[in-house]
Amino acid sequence: MSVGYLRAAAAAGETEKLLRFVRLHVGDGDDEAGRKELDKSWVEAIKILLREEPADLDVIESVMARDEATLALLYFHLHFYLVRKSGEWIHDGSQ
Repeated sequence: MSVGYLRAAAAAGETEKLLRFVRLHVGDGDDEAGRKELDKSWVEAIKILLREEPADLDVIESVMARDEATLALLYFHLHFYLVRKSGEWIHDGSQ
């Protein structure tokens, strides 16, 4: 899938094409494996929040004031951080 393909899909509101790109990318070409990889980050985030530790809301508010490109890239970094934290990241050679 080319950048042009993804831009056209975004412009047309074809979110399934964008999501499939992500699933295929994080799943090493396997759509179902990609779905599982995406779920791992949500599970890890929930497990952390369930510990009910204090969070630095001032940091969050200051980060949220950044430009959208920075926030989008931060989202990807956080996703991959949480997937690695799960201990089951398919890209780290553990599986």
